[in-house]
Amino acid sequence: MFKKPLAAACLMFAAGAYAGPLTDSVQIPYETFTLDNGLRVVVHTDRKAPVVAVNVWYHVGSKDEKPGKTGFAHLFEHLMFNGSENAPGEFFEPFEKAGATGMNGTTWLDRTNYFETVPTPALDMALWMESDRMGHMLGAIDQAKLDEQRGVVQNEKRQSENQPYGKSWGILQKSAFPAGHPYSWSTIGSMEDLNAASLEDVKAWFHEYYGATNAVVVLAGDIDVATAKAKMNKYFGFVEPGEPIDRQKSWVAKRDSQKRVKTQDRVPQSRLYKSWNTAELANSDSDVMQIVAELLAGGKNSRLYKRLVHEDQIATSVNVAYWPFELSSLFTIIADAKPGVELAQVERAIDEEIARFLKKGPDKKELERVRTSLFASFVRGAEKVGGWGGKSDILASNAVYMGDPGAFKKSLLVMEEASTKDVQQVAKRWLSAGDLVLEVEPFPKLAASGQDADRSKIPDAGEVPQLSFPAIERTELANGLKVVYARRDTVPQVNLSLMFDAGYAADFGNKLGLTKLASGVMFEGTKKRDALEIAEELEGLGANWNVSNNVDVTTFGVSALSVNLRDTLDVFADVVQNPAFREQDVERKRSLALAGIGQEKSQPVSMALRTLPPLLYGNQHAYGIPLTGSGTEDSVKSISIDDMKQFHSQWIRPDNATLVAVGAMSLADLKPELERAFGKWQAPKADKGTKKIQPVSAPAKAHVYLIDKPGAEQSVILAGQLVGSAKDKGNLALDMANTILGGAFTARLNMNLREDKHWAYGAYTFMVDAVAQQPLMAYAPVQTDKTKEAVAEVARELKEYLGKNPAQKDELHRYQLNEVAKLPGSYETMNAVLGAMSSQVRFDRPDDYVVTYADRVKALTVDQVRQAAQTNMTPDKLTWVIVGDLNKIEAGIKSLNLGPINVLDADGKQVR
Repeated sequence: MFKKPLAAACLMFAAGAYAGPLTDSVQIPYETFTLDNGLRVVVHTDRKAPVVAVNVWYHVGSKDEKPGKTGFAHLFEHLMFNGSENAPGEFFEPFEKAGATGMNGTTWLDRTNYFETVPTPALDMALWMESDRMGHMLGAIDQAKLDEQRGVVQNEKRQSENQPYGKSWGILQKSAFPAGHPYSWSTIGSMEDLNAASLEDVKAWFHEYYGATNAVVVLAGDIDVATAKAKMNKYFGFVEPGEPIDRQKSWVAKRDSQKRVKTQDRVPQSRLYKSWNTAELANSDSDVMQIVAELLAGGKNSRLYKRLVHEDQIATSVNVAYWPFELSSLFTIIADAKPGVELAQVERAIDEEIARFLKKGPDKKELERVRTSLFASFVRGAEKVGGWGGKSDILASNAVYMGDPGAFKKSLLVMEEASTKDVQQVAKRWLSAGDLVLEVEPFPKLAASGQDADRSKIPDAGEVPQLSFPAIERTELANGLKVVYARRDTVPQVNLSLMFDAGYAADFGNKLGLTKLASGVMFEGTKKRDALEIAEELEGLGANWNVSNNVDVTTFGVSALSVNLRDTLDVFADVVQNPAFREQDVERKRSLALAGIGQEKSQPVSMALRTLPPLLYGNQHAYGIPLTGSGTEDSVKSISIDDMKQFHSQWIRPDNATLVAVGAMSLADLKPELERAFGKWQAPKADKGTKKIQPVSAPAKAHVYLIDKPGAEQSVILAGQLVGSAKDKGNLALDMANTILGGAFTARLNMNLREDKHWAYGAYTFMVDAVAQQPLMAYAPVQTDKTKEAVAEVARELKEYLGKNPAQKDELHRYQLNEVAKLPGSYETMNAVLGAMSSQVRFDRPDDYVVTYADRVKALTVDQVRQAAQTNMTPDKLTWVIVGDLNKIEAGIKSLNLGPINVLDADGKQVR
């Protein structure tokens, strides 16, 4: 398998007059004819023995399959041996009685073939049997036979993959070709696809590919053309022609750079595969690459064998597997490392030899040796009429792939005439770049200890380790910019967040989406740097940067290496203080923003999140906007450059900001750098922006809003209400009440809808942290046919939480333990510390908030949690937003009588 047979190498060119001493010495005379149904027949007469080789090739292989239906070509090959309509028994039985030899069938990427060599008197039997399965097959295939052969094929797959290195070819093939390439899946197929194969699928495969025009029959041996014509018309003339088939000619998928894959297997030695996608079968380069394969690893005198096995003695074997296919070929060096030798050492030696070969090419002596050896191999294979490499195989493969049984002569001539320079140039063309390296390492010899731990009870988690959180320091710059800092010396960097009291709420009274769009454009260019220059400078300094928004805050962040802090701050300060708002940058970001809104309006969850906040807060509150902050198409289209400049003047200013930082230096060292970057930045004379975030009363009753998404597989259920601010003292108890109800995987709502009912992948309640009243929402994406029932369950869970089934002590205790136990690991990184500090700034929390958090959590009582729920939650006054296929869900929701029902469009506008 690992050495490309010369017979296969010689399938390249149309017939013609081919001159050359070696080529002329190879003669396989043949005649061809075509039946009226399009079946092509090739006849070669060889009377040396009273046998006839019958070789039937169908031009279909695994490349003709579709993703999700792999393994069909090979599965059908098995079915072809399981009896036809007029010969329902095993196909082999009459052949065994007749003394047939070399009988088999095979499938590969481009073809399926069936062949046998029979005594001359048994030829009629052989042709009757082959024609019966070509023309009378479908009636013999039933579910039982399909299931039987499916099992046989799956066991063949298991057997193959159970061999040492048995999985390597599948990994190599999948890695060598891009997804969707017809060679990217294995011929034997996947277990899943084989299990999914239906009787209808298999019959459709026969109809499409097993017609007469898609087949070639070769008869070689004790037969002449006249006899062949009579017998072929008699037995095969009835077969339907079949449908025309489109064929792709070439798709090499050559790589420009190296690709590496590593795997472990139960193998005795480490093995290295080094593979290139090379010229397709019909390209003359493919013939020359056969010479290259032999020169590099075709025997003991080959370059790689001499270097790796004989001289360096770092490998026990090395060879080249060269597989030529119609769309692309694979040239693969395979080397088994000597025990104790690293594959990296083997690969270095291979790379050195290939580089030497590409630089100088072969010498004349080694080229002649290899050429002669290849021709000798071909001649010896062509002595027999049947079997692999025999004359019937040579003629059939050339007829199928090249449309000319004699095309092998031109392929031989290419190899005969190839010069040392030709070989060097072709090798350079295909082996200079783009190698795929697969490393197969032995699975380590492992064994269980034989002794187990005490399994009678789960060990106690032990004492919670001490929380490590850095001390927080505060200062101000010369211009009044507040700085909050913590030192963390774990890695040599400084992370900064420049927080502005803006956020999506700053859009109120302005154009929706302005904050998100304007802040995003700021990193697209300053008065002296464009977007690419900003990116190039920051990347060159090893910095990361970002801009983010929530309802309250707009944050510009940067992470700088300590050694490059000054230069990083120069760029960062320029971005924040001097945005250019160039028209081309604005329009580029605007187009992305509009596309993003379109995406939001097509996704059920984001549709609901866009719609619910305006319903909760109303149109006179700064939070009464789409929760995504992206605005609407009309508003984003209307945003001008002047609007952005005004936004920057009102909101992005030092008297409206706090700089939060964590870094590996002292505040004494950091502050001068911050002064240099930001200390001279002065607030404009224009007034700061203001927000309208007055308290909102709960509605008098519940309301239901439906958004239609025809054909939706799921309904997205959101039920929302307003609760207290994240700044409130009682927020911790409220947060715990939410956790018990639906804020964790093991919380009530998820256990009900996911684990008990299996209606949803996940169902939760959550609060969106905010300076003003927070939205508390229940969220459940459920299967469409359970929408009514799921809504009823959500309503019941919320109602009972305030009534007969309030928070319990064991629930509180479980989540208290979780909250406290996870704290020490929550602040491992600078960004985690920075995030906690930013939240403290946003919600005016004391500097020791994180340090004292565990004590406050442990001090919570179940009565406090119940009281927080009673005070804040109003399950009878919820605002419901449900997105789904209204044709299927509307009537059921109406029957629940939750409250008045309105239907909205994706923009939140009332339809009815």
